[in-house]
Amino acid sequence: MSRNDEVATRLEEFADLLEATGVEYKPTAYRRAAENVRDHPAPVEGLAAEGEDAVAEIDRVGDAIAAKIVEYVETGAIEELTDLREELPVDMAGLTAVEGVGPKTVGTLYDVLEISDLDELEAAAEAGEIQEVSGFGAKTEQNILDNVPFARESRERTRLGDARPVADDALAHLGDRDDVAAAEVCGSIRRWKPTIGDIDLLVASQERERIVEAFTDWPAADATIEAGTGKASVRADGTRVDLRIVDPDEFGAALQYFTGSRAHNVAVRNRAIDRDLKLNEYGLFDVSDVDGEGSEDADAEGDDAGDAEEPDATRVGERVAGETEDGVYEALDMAPVPPELREDRGEVAAAAEGRLPLLVEPADLRGDLHTHTDWSDGGFSIVEMAEAAAERGHDYHVVSDHATGPGMVGGVGLDEDDIEEQAAAIDAARDAVDIPILHGIEANVDADGELSTDDETLAALDIVVASPHAALGQDADAATERLATAVEHPHVDILGHPTGRLINERPGLDPDVEAVAQAAAANGTAIEVNANPARLDADGEFVRAAIGAGATIAVNTDAHAPRELDNARYGVHTARRGWAETSQVLNARSLDGLRSFLS
Repeated sequence: MSRNDEVATRLEEFADLLEATGVEYKPTAYRRAAENVRDHPAPVEGLAAEGEDAVAEIDRVGDAIAAKIVEYVETGAIEELTDLREELPVDMAGLTAVEGVGPKTVGTLYDVLEISDLDELEAAAEAGEIQEVSGFGAKTEQNILDNVPFARESRERTRLGDARPVADDALAHLGDRDDVAAAEVCGSIRRWKPTIGDIDLLVASQERERIVEAFTDWPAADATIEAGTGKASVRADGTRVDLRIVDPDEFGAALQYFTGSRAHNVAVRNRAIDRDLKLNEYGLFDVSDVDGEGSEDADAEGDDAGDAEEPDATRVGERVAGETEDGVYEALDMAPVPPELREDRGEVAAAAEGRLPLLVEPADLRGDLHTHTDWSDGGFSIVEMAEAAAERGHDYHVVSDHATGPGMVGGVGLDEDDIEEQAAAIDAARDAVDIPILHGIEANVDADGELSTDDETLAALDIVVASPHAALGQDADAATERLATAVEHPHVDILGHPTGRLINERPGLDPDVEAVAQAAAANGTAIEVNANPARLDADGEFVRAAIGAGATIAVNTDAHAPRELDNARYGVHTARRGWAETSQVLNARSLDGLRSFLS
């Protein structure tokens, strides 16, 4: 986590505690300041070194907040925040992970029932105590009971977008060493799953003790959990990071093995058995002349790194592959399987038959079709966002600010007059930047699938993204009909973040994805893979259904700041989990190809 993110997180906690203790207005100021600190291009620690005035130059950071930021950078704490924590000693993050429970609710329940964590919240709801609190009722209490399990599960797994930067930093720390032959992440993070349990690192080296020492000295490591001769574990940014060191000539087999998934490994190892071979983390071995080997069913460790078998029990027979991962698959008469596909959903047979898809790559994207500016809830101007897109090598850029409608609060959305006024601003911006800008809108899909912006306004736009932002607790049938109605709208080009989920925060809609995909394909509407790491929506399952139905995918960042344009990689890898090829991704097309689709 960068210092900007770290400081922003503290400001958000400050806002939650202020709101929970009944303070008005200030929480909003702290949240706005947190957003702008997180998105600010300059390191906040550098500004803090120059003094409070330099920090206060960040948009929406006033003198009082600037002073607290400097205090935190210099001391690692904010005295007033510490006092608030003592005044309200609750697990704010855990409690507010329950859908419908906000900071004010947390404050009230602590004042009346002294509820401080999820266990106490669940016990109070089960005892019927919450509905007796003024302002609450039986329905609210039942909603809390229904959503506690999801909140508890979300606390056990880390979002990919939070874990991947930590993993990248660990790889950079170890990968550049002369005594490291190779280094890679494995487990679920290498398969780019939306959430992960922990971070697994695999290193090939003959200098095991030196690598362990370097790993435990990693500046990002907050604490060492354990350290041995070939393994070590630390905690970094709240996530456990496990290191395993293997011999260089076994790295490929170990990488295949510890990447998983369990189901994929079972299928691959059974394929090895059929060929009188044995596959494990040490290599692929010919056991045709070894009694008792190669006949039993395979058992793979699976999702994350598990305990390895003893070497003398597993290095049996002549080793035929293992130095590289591709070599392991090729020795089994398979094309190498991309990590994102390793879920035992047909990829083993496809690899054996030469039918694996040519998956989309991050470099294939030509532009972003869903971004925001300071016209709605973004923090940067049209020109600033377009320039950031050009700097990243995009061929075109789409401005698609929020329209008014369900789910938009605080005057965030644009009405029809605002959209017409913005069109003139975009015309002016086109003369100021060296990248084509298309004018779009993110329209709101109401509970019945209708849009809140009138057809005449939508028809005048270059592109329309339609997204659900409210009524996200609908049943499956209603959600399916709602989304199908939206993609059938003649002016809708893209169905944005179709379930509305926020990973580890709310589950969102649960539609029949195949029915929605078929409706999208029939009406020439693309389905978005929203690359915001908090969303990754549509997910891999939805993407595969869309592709199977013949629909088009759009990988968009939903960026509200320039740096969020870099989240595109999360969307691409999510699309790859759904077997998406470059030709099936709308914004992998040229500007002419995009316009052809839109027309």
